[in-house]
Amino acid sequence: MSQAAQPDRPDTPAPPRTAGRSAGRVGGGVVFAAVLMVCGGVLAVLQGISTVAADDVYARVGAYVYALDLTGWGVVHIVVGALVAATGYALLMDQAWARLAGIFLASLSLIAQFLFLPYAPVWSVVMMAIDVFVLWALAGRQEAVA
Repeated sequence: MSQAAQPDRPDTPAPPRTAGRSAGRVGGGVVFAAVLMVCGGVLAVLQGISTVAADDVYARVGAYVYALDLTGWGVVHIVVGALVAATGYALLMDQAWARLAGIFLASLSLIAQFLFLPYAPVWSVVMMAIDVFVLWALAGRQEAVA
């Protein structure tokens, strides 16, 4: 018989096993997190622009300890949103630095959305949930062993 017909032959080396993804490729959860980062970053920039352009777009819901002028919040959302979107794009391009930067920026975005709760409670909670998923996907990624 030929070797092709005997795949379990003891002297034939087995193909190397990988951890589920090949080196240099981004996994599915990370790709989804990167797309969410790009979309969330763009939306945060638009949220910031609407806050800076017209202070009457958002109204405060009750008293809140962490008070900041709406123009200040707009600038925060524009800066953080642009950084998050750029990092999400870098994740899609499989840049080595983007994973840790993504974890840091998703954490920063989570905190910023928490502090923005009195102005847009439902939107902030949705964005916080997205940030938590992004953190989970980026922190849980296993690097390929060389």
